Amino acid sequence: MRVNVTLGTCRMSPQLIEFAYRFCPACGHMHTTVGSIPFRCESCGFCHFFGPVAAVGGLVTQTDGRLLMVRRARDPGKGQWGLPGGFVDRGETVEQALAREVLEETGLSIARYDYLMSHPNSYNYRDIVVPVIDLFYECTVESSQRVELDRAELEHYEWVTPTERHLDHMAFASNRLAIEYWLSRR
Repeated sequence: MRVNVTLGTCRMSPQLIEFAYRFCPACGHMHTTVGSIPFRCESCGFCHFFGPVAAVGGLVTQTDGRLLMVRRARDPGKGQWGLPGGFVDRGETVEQALAREVLEETGLSIARYDYLMSHPNSYNYRDIVVPVIDLFYECTVESSQRVELDRAELEHYEWVTPTERHLDHMAFASNRLAIEYWLSRR
């Protein structure tokens, strides 16, 4: 682990989630093999595999084939392009999460969705990197709906045929791959 000290503040360098587990969350025993997968507590036997969490991304299209691209208002990827989406909450299906995330972030209700692809991703939040599996869906919405961004999440949107201007400034590589795959199928 490397620590950067600037103007009296301590900032950790990004680290994989398995390196953040220095103590067993079940019994508090100090872990002697930090970074090992799975985490196995020598004291109580607790085991954690650090499997990826699920996230969804919506490739929301209009009837003319243009794609909804959104620019993120916060980290990770603040100011970069992405797709509406987010993490799947406990107790909901991937499809429920897709509908919820698109509605929360854009105010749009999904009329139809079709599975497109999945891709592994890494989510760096406050310098802890968590493995994620992103599931992407092509979505259509009713044409009469207007985009109303959640300004805490997103700062701008465009209905576009994505170009290198967008693809070269994506918050997540998996989003770019999904868009490129979607473009190749058109």
